Formats: sequence, C-alpha cells, structure tokens
Amino acid sequence: MNRILKAIMIVPFAGVLFAGCSSSGSQGEAATGQEADERVEVVRVQELFFEQTSRTATYTAHLQAFREVHLASASPGRIERILVEAGDRFAEGRLLVEMDQTQLRQAEIQLQSLEVDYRRLDTLRKAGSIPEQQYDQVKTQYDLAKSNVQFLRENTRLLAPFSGVVSGKYFENGEMFSGAPNTQAGKAAILSLVQTSRLKATVNLAERFYPFVKAGAQVKITTDVFPGEVFTGTVSVVYPTIDAATRSFKIEITVPNAQEKLRPGMFARATLELGQAEVFLVPALSILKLQGSNERYIFLEENGRAKRVPVELGGRYDDMVELVSDQVSPGDRIIIAGQARLVDGVRVSVQQ
Repeated sequence: MNRILKAIMIVPFAGVLFAGCSSSGSQGEAATGQEADERVEVVRVQELFFEQTSRTATYTAHLQAFREVHLASASPGRIERILVEAGDRFAEGRLLVEMDQTQLRQAEIQLQSLEVDYRRLDTLRKAGSIPEQQYDQVKTQYDLAKSNVQFLRENTRLLAPFSGVVSGKYFENGEMFSGAPNTQAGKAAILSLVQTSRLKATVNLAERFYPFVKAGAQVKITTDVFPGEVFTGTVSVVYPTIDAATRSFKIEITVPNAQEKLRPGMFARATLELGQAEVFLVPALSILKLQGSNERYIFLEENGRAKRVPVELGGRYDDMVELVSDQVSPGDRIIIAGQARLVDGVRVSVQQ
C-alpha cells in the first residue's frame, strides 16, 4: 500500500474513556440514569484517501438473445403447415409456416380481373377515348387489390427474418391461430425465434461512471457455468438518460458467441475498465452491510455520538475499499472498531 500512503494521512484520534475508575463509578452512573458510552476506535480523515489507479466496475447481468422474434400471422386463420420444430436451426429467408391460402387465392383472382380492366383502360386513356376520372377509379381499385395480395402473401407464407434457432413452437398443423397472447413475453406467436450466434446484456451503471463509458469499449464477461473462462464483449449502446429514481444509466453489451457456449438466460458478470481515476479509499473493516439488503454504510464520530452514513462501494485495493459518498469530507472521523454494535445517534467514547 506504499502507493496509497503517499496520498493518505490516517491519524489515530486519541482519547479513551474507561468504564470507571471503580465499580462505584459505574453504579453511580446507572443510578443517575446516564447512558453508557460505546467504546470505539476511529481514524481522522486529514485528507481524502486518494489514489490514482485503474478503475474497474463489475455488475451482474442476464444474457439475452441478440435478436428474438415471436413469429405470427397478422390475422387469425388456420395453420396448414409448420415446417420446423423447437430446437431446429434455420437460415434467413427460409419458409417456416404456411397458413390457409383461401383468401389469398380469391384475392389473386380479383387482382387478375382488375389488371385486365386496368390495362385496357390505360390503352384507351392514352388514346383519349375515356375520361381521366374513370381511369383513376380503376387504377385505385387495381392498386388496392395488388396491395392486398402482397399483404396476404406475406402473412400466409411466414419466412425467417434472420438465421437462428426455434426456441418455442405453440401450435400444430391444422390448428387455428387466434392471435391471442400465448408466450411468456405476452405476445401472440406460432413460433419463437432467437439468434444466439451473438448475445447481449443490459447493465445498469451508477451515474458517476457516465463520463467514462463509451460505445466500443471492451467488457469482460464471466459466468458460473464456465468458471475461470473470460468472454469478451463490447459496449454497443450507451443510453442517453439517467434514471432519476436509481441514479443509474443503462448500457447494452454485445457478446460474440460463434461457438454458442453461452446461452440466453445465463447469469453473468460484466467487468468494465473505466480508465485511470482518483478514487476515495477507506479501510475495508469500517464498512457495514444492512442485513437482508445490499445497502452499505459507515459510522462517523461527531461530538461524541455515532452518525450513520449510507455509502456506495467501488473496487477493492488490498485492505482498502473505494467509497462513494458526498457525506464524508476532510476532518471527519471514521469509526473502524466497535461499529457493529452501534445505532445512529448513540453516545460513543473514543479508545486510543
């Protein structure tokens, strides 16, 4: 910790109060109703504990498919054929589902009839034999019929929008697709499709890191499934706003997965290198954790009483921890021993 000591002055704060010079002193205090002081040890923050170091931040995340589509027809109808099963791989553009084509055939016949009328009137219009209005009416009907046929073709022959794998199949051949939501995502689907050759993860970062995170930055991804193996991802999106409630912002990380070892839904840890920075370090033993939560806090000694201060933690450096708090400043005295039994506002005596 020589690097730290040149920028730190931790001065033990002197002062000790014993329980009493005699048992009669303690009995006298109890008789008068005075509260007993809790004995503690402190260090005085003569200067902020700063060190110039490489800043890193590790956050938990769940991996997601890079793309996920719940494939469905735009209108209800009978399913003629489903050409894949759950777990099957497919290439972009492959035919996956055929719906009933009765409406499509009727629309194609109507389009053919209108096309004949349209071509004939187009010839007569060029010869000046019919009013322009009559031609416009037929052309409008022809354009609408052509658009309807195109719509029905796209919704009776469902093609793969990308290369991937079928993650869910919800119907069988001959069943009716009603359009009602039937997936965990609350969407209607005949098939669910995912792309797993790349994965992504969304991570919430503390707002203090916003100036240091840029698109294109590398991220180390580790998982419990593959202990000791590090995968490399890239920051693909930095969301432009800060959540006022949590004082955090989102980033999206893209993780190449050509061998498909990683799977959507896996728990992972993302570690970001945030460049060189001066960090505020305090002794790790001064940090307390609220039971049943992730809240961290310390106690300061102020005018003979303990003051509870919530804090956030950064990286760990030997026996020091990066502390993030706007309630700690030079001259404060951090309690480093005896703090486990304290409550906010209790009287304390400083032991040397």
